[in-house]
Amino acid sequence: MNRWFRILESESEVETPSRYFGPNWFASVMGTGIIANAGAILPVHVAGLHEFALTVWLIAAVLLAALIVATVVHWLSHRALVRSYGLDVQMSQFYGAPPMALLTVGAGAVLVGRSLIGLRLAVDLDWVLWATGTALGLFTAVAIPYRLFTQIQVRPDAAFGGWLMPVVPPMVSAATGALLLPYMAPGSGRATMLYACYAMFGMSLMAAMIITTLIWSRLAHYGSSNSPRVPTLWIVLGPLGQSITAAGILGANAHLTVSPQLASAMSVFSVLFGVPVWGFAMLWAALAATLTLRTMLSHMPFSLTWWSFTFPIGVVVTGTIRLSAETGLAAFRWASVAGYVILVGAWIVVASRTVHDTGKGTLTAPPKPGASAPPATKGVA
Repeated sequence: MNRWFRILESESEVETPSRYFGPNWFASVMGTGIIANAGAILPVHVAGLHEFALTVWLIAAVLLAALIVATVVHWLSHRALVRSYGLDVQMSQFYGAPPMALLTVGAGAVLVGRSLIGLRLAVDLDWVLWATGTALGLFTAVAIPYRLFTQIQVRPDAAFGGWLMPVVPPMVSAATGALLLPYMAPGSGRATMLYACYAMFGMSLMAAMIITTLIWSRLAHYGSSNSPRVPTLWIVLGPLGQSITAAGILGANAHLTVSPQLASAMSVFSVLFGVPVWGFAMLWAALAATLTLRTMLSHMPFSLTWWSFTFPIGVVVTGTIRLSAETGLAAFRWASVAGYVILVGAWIVVASRTVHDTGKGTLTAPPKPGASAPPATKGVA
């Protein structure tokens, strides 16, 4: 953080709210788009649900376009500040958000937007957003950890949920890429796509497991740290839920490409993998909920990290929906419905607070010099 503050102090232009605009804003697209995607596949019929999902998808698409324009303007206007983001131990991690925002809106085009723009245009749009998001996501999965390993000074208590952001995009690419398999011509191209998605699945899963272990260790040694980071504990649910979703969709579409025996094995894997991971997701959700409640009781000011309450919960919902389809169990079906209700409630709260605080200018204000807190103790929420 200190490097960031020095750059801010050295720049001579007039301070304006538009100057403080980081990649973490794209989490709002992720958190909005997942509402539409989960609603499109929810295993119950609710009157007006499709129209609601379509409206939310349009909001996410417009928001994505607006944030892309704002990012370009910001980069052209404040290059020194933008360079400082990449060297900040916390802000740099959120460069994983833009590719996931692209992938989420792209998947929504096929799942729900097709009813408005037509299947052909929806698939073409998804291909563009998937290819762009996947390329950016593979880049962040390498570049951001590399910077963390070689250029960024890291404190012993620095591990937080945001470290997952740059390595999760390949998992999102695996899940959303699997949706495109039915729209590809049979042959080696479709087979390559299937195995590429599995490769990205493993790439992200292994990295996420390592980082989750570091977060658990940090919690055990230092407590839940300063309150602005507590919501990011929910990000751990992201790779968990998305991996269940990816395994499920890949297993369901494997028969389009591979032999019946291999397709059956991939389908079985989605259940044998998905159910235990779902169990751990429930354990982590309980821990994150209690730590969040503890912090809220003491004081947890609103910030963009609150969007961590949306997308990670959303992909757990989509993973639960996949398990409902694969096992036929009513328990998973109703768990997905309950999760979706919680998701929508969290989105309403976070979205309304974002609009309110953006209007006040607090979300685009420069960070306070005390934002980089000293190492936490377990007595601090």
